Amino acid sequence: MYKRVLLKLSGEALKGNTEFGIDPKTVNVIAAQIKEIREMGVDVGIVVGGGNIWRGKTAEQLGMDRAQADYMGMLATVMNGLAVQDALEHLGCATRVMTAISCNQVAEPYIRRRAIRHLEKGRVCIFVGGLGNPYFSTDTACVLRATEIGAEVVLMAKNGTEGVYDSDPRLNPNAKMYDELTFKEILAKDLAVMDSTAASLCKDNKLKLIVFNMNKEGNIIKAVKGEKIGTLVTM
Repeated sequence: MYKRVLLKLSGEALKGNTEFGIDPKTVNVIAAQIKEIREMGVDVGIVVGGGNIWRGKTAEQLGMDRAQADYMGMLATVMNGLAVQDALEHLGCATRVMTAISCNQVAEPYIRRRAIRHLEKGRVCIFVGGLGNPYFSTDTACVLRATEIGAEVVLMAKNGTEGVYDSDPRLNPNAKMYDELTFKEILAKDLAVMDSTAASLCKDNKLKLIVFNMNKEGNIIKAVKGEKIGTLVTM
């Protein structure tokens, strides 16, 4: 069983079966699993995306400046992080929301040593605001935070996708899922798992990645226990 993990929750994962926004039922189910992991003695960091509130595609259609659009995406992750915090604290789980962009009224600034201290005290750290800079995805933020806090593995929870496939399973019914991969293969085959910057960071820092379907209740716990689930990506 892993002792310290970084859970990546996409914005799409938080919207559940709704068209957009935050689905309270889905967030509560995720929070219950996170609480159970924490009670097992596992340190938990979380990075949340913002795709359920703001999408890059929308910005492109509006002809927006890329940097401006990225800052809007960072603000969307703050909203999602606060929703996850609220669900966890309703279950009696101590949390801290730490942001890379200044939001002093609702979250504390991200400071690496402070984050590690929160984890040591048994608090769940929710990292929002991406990296605080445009042109970087939440995938990259996720890998960087995992490396900074000394996480053993990144758990990438997908909305309805079982793992990593050789092609899009929504478009190709014959798409094959990989049980195991290396980051070199991800980069060479240009697989849509994470952006190339994030994949390179994982490879350089010898960080494991597990991609799995979070819609099946209990999958997050299985991933933490090291059970065979989804796709395992290693060096």
